[in-house]
Amino acid sequence: MLPPAGVSIRRLTSSDLADFRAALRVYSEAFEQPEEYERNQPDDDYCSALLQKPDFIQLATLQTGEVVGALSAYILQKFEQARSEIYIYDLAVAEPFRRLGIAEALLRSLAPIAEASGASAVFVQADKGDDPPIALYGKLGAAEHVLHFDLDLSE
Repeated sequence: MLPPAGVSIRRLTSSDLADFRAALRVYSEAFEQPEEYERNQPDDDYCSALLQKPDFIQLATLQTGEVVGALSAYILQKFEQARSEIYIYDLAVAEPFRRLGIAEALLRSLAPIAEASGASAVFVQADKGDDPPIALYGKLGAAEHVLHFDLDLSE
């Protein structure tokens, strides 16, 4: 699926710090987590270095220069075979731009990146009860029912 007319998707680079920070605002608003995405952002050097890493993917959807959607993912090198997988860490679309195909277009924009990186799979997790993403991901792939643990290894 292509994004709507007037909307473009591109991979951000180290010269796109303003758009990267705008993507963080999209996440902050979509997930209602300003403390995670806006209150303690890393400095420009950190963000620039992150955007330069070949194993980090930051896509942004822009409409007339404004970031209205974002996808952050990591390319994970596998150890058991010479291949990789892509883990989608975050995906969000600003409220006024939802249900226009932007999220699916962002996901499909990963295809050439996956191919170029030799990725054998792309995966994402969704929270139970978060029906719109679950419906979208279900349209593009099969669900696996797994348990997710946030480990506290401090003790």
